[in-house]
Amino acid sequence: MKPPRAIEIVGGGLAGLSLGIALRRAEVPVTILEAGRYPRHRVCGEFITGLDRATITRLGLESILSDARRHRTVAWFAARGNLRNQSLPEPALALSRHALDHRLALEFVRLGGVLRENVRVERLDRPPGRVFAQGRRIASSPWIGLKVHACNLPLRRDLELHLGDDGYVGLAGIEDGRVNVCGLFRRRRRSAPGASLLLGYLEATGLRDLATRLRNAAIDEDSFCAVAGITFARRYHCGPGLAIGDAGGMVPPFTGNGMAMAFQAAAVAADRLESYAHGALSWEQACREVSDVLARRFRIRLASAEWLHPYLLRPTRQRLLSVLARMGLPPLRPLYAALH
Repeated sequence: MKPPRAIEIVGGGLAGLSLGIALRRAEVPVTILEAGRYPRHRVCGEFITGLDRATITRLGLESILSDARRHRTVAWFAARGNLRNQSLPEPALALSRHALDHRLALEFVRLGGVLRENVRVERLDRPPGRVFAQGRRIASSPWIGLKVHACNLPLRRDLELHLGDDGYVGLAGIEDGRVNVCGLFRRRRRSAPGASLLLGYLEATGLRDLATRLRNAAIDEDSFCAVAGITFARRYHCGPGLAIGDAGGMVPPFTGNGMAMAFQAAAVAADRLESYAHGALSWEQACREVSDVLARRFRIRLASAEWLHPYLLRPTRQRLLSVLARMGLPPLRPLYAALH
């Protein structure tokens, strides 16, 4: 009997690591090439909605997510005050990427996977068996993401979403009594060190009350990080070759569904790549099947989130959301249903 073909994964984020874990559980040889090192902070909302039980089981995530905080309520705010409070159809899972990525990396290595850190790979080279999971596509974009952890920052609900002028910020309680503060902003001519840059963006977008709350909290400057070149996709793209996670398509972060999509893409890819490793599928067949399944699975949620996204960024459109909220008709519950 021939030994299984090896799989090489470029990128050790959620999609790459969880795919590696699933393949190692099936005794497929896997090497992950990661540009950074663990543990590390990432710009991320750090709460997960829409992650189904089947995906958790397929990827063996039960123990890794066992102590994630369960959040059930959300408060929406604009500069003029509270817009709406709501309960989530299912609890959102909250855990920092600093902890989550590190746990996944340790589990992958424990299962016999080869993890090579501080290695960069050109995406132009796409030999059979190489999967790209290294994050977002680099693009010219007006958006910047900023994130920091804070302590002693009381929350008004489990999750908070603050809408500003050309930006919004999500707050989520994570482990050790910390709060993840993560925002998406239209880029401005601003320069400041560390968390001061985030405070400046909060002021510029009209979220002064949130800026004051953050100044009164204890900020972990080591957790601050930023990312630019952010683009969002109406469709999920896997080719040429095979790309999963943010490399295939990013959903706007207010949904909390980006982490779930990374795991779900890994679960879909794991089934086909296991077949490829054992010779039941060609590389071209495996790539095509993964691409087709993910395009169908993510089509509605990407299109729905992209449609709603502009209403979170401009005061004139936020006022429409406010009116709908007072009437009990905001399009939020249908959106959450589309994320599953």
